Amino acid sequence: MNQFDRVRAALAALDRDHLRRVRHDNDWPCAPRVRVDGRVLVAFCSNDYLGLAGEPRLAEALAAGARRWGAGAGASHIVSGHYAVQGELERRLATFVGRERALLFSTGFMANSGIVPALVGRGDAIFADKLNHASLIDGMLLARASAHRYPHLDMAALARQLENSDATVKLIVSDAVFSMDGDVAPLAELMALAERFDAWLLIDDAHGFGVLGPQGRGSLAEVGLPGAAKEGWRLIQVGTLSKAAGVAGAFVAGDADVVEWLMQKTRSYIFTTGSPPALAQALLTSVDLIEAGDERRAHLGALIARLSGGLAQKRWRLTPSRTPIQPLTIGDNAAALALADALLQEGLWVPAIRPPTVPAGSARLRISLSATHTLAEVDRLVDAINRLEETL
Repeated sequence: MNQFDRVRAALAALDRDHLRRVRHDNDWPCAPRVRVDGRVLVAFCSNDYLGLAGEPRLAEALAAGARRWGAGAGASHIVSGHYAVQGELERRLATFVGRERALLFSTGFMANSGIVPALVGRGDAIFADKLNHASLIDGMLLARASAHRYPHLDMAALARQLENSDATVKLIVSDAVFSMDGDVAPLAELMALAERFDAWLLIDDAHGFGVLGPQGRGSLAEVGLPGAAKEGWRLIQVGTLSKAAGVAGAFVAGDADVVEWLMQKTRSYIFTTGSPPALAQALLTSVDLIEAGDERRAHLGALIARLSGGLAQKRWRLTPSRTPIQPLTIGDNAAALALADALLQEGLWVPAIRPPTVPAGSARLRISLSATHTLAEVDRLVDAINRLEETL
């Protein structure tokens, strides 16, 4: 069998195991109402939690940014591709999350995969939640440090791993809100363990920034970090700007000297062209909308309550979550696809999530809510799922 035949066989295996991913082209801007393959659907699959991706004020700010700054950056940030508007955004983000300094990245994946090997290397040790995002896992592999993965949210297991480690440099890594389960890490406990065992703590708040905490300042602000920490310099936080913020990019925030070190050593920052400065212009408006977005967050909370309170859950299980991520676990890959297809026939778009994105045997519908959904749309989804649970 040659290499091409191996690829074709591997694709056939994906089909056999109901694991092939399929893309769909949406003809409309990001919103709960979409048009795919000529059909108008209600989508419950976007990370646009506050409904800002299609917000006209952001589109206007982006257009103004393009007129002022052009289309591209032209070089890496550390050569000539860093612009005044990006510096302004970094300062705004740092102030918003209560840190000394922030550093922009083109994507959250680039931030996470680059920061980890900038902090630790051979002979050091990383301690990571087993359900961390793939970007953190890749960063762990790139670091070439000793890797220790603790059971999901198990602080006792993490403490044992830290206690048994003789590494000089230790790094604890965790999502804040877990992207496929919607649960929130015990952030105060993680910080306490980092201080107790002299470790760095890297928290990826991709799905908490804009949604949780006072004025949407994020999961860490919700529990009073870093203010409540004795040694706040240990805490490094990442936030993405493509989810609740509605645009694109990411940032890392922390102690000024720590962020300076990351700027000097993070390869995914140094060796890539900077993001278009027009995006920063739009993101300045986005941060203002997040800060003033309590009404959006309140409506989002009402949608979450409506969904979780309405599902019957006789065979399928809705994971307890207070976030817009509401996973309905089906288990079998084919069964999850069948449910997604049945909902699609009713005009409801909720794709099935299967391994390797989630552990084997835990295929699910990742129901994702946005502040621009209506209660009637959530009721429609609940009614359809409850009915299909009786018939599929």
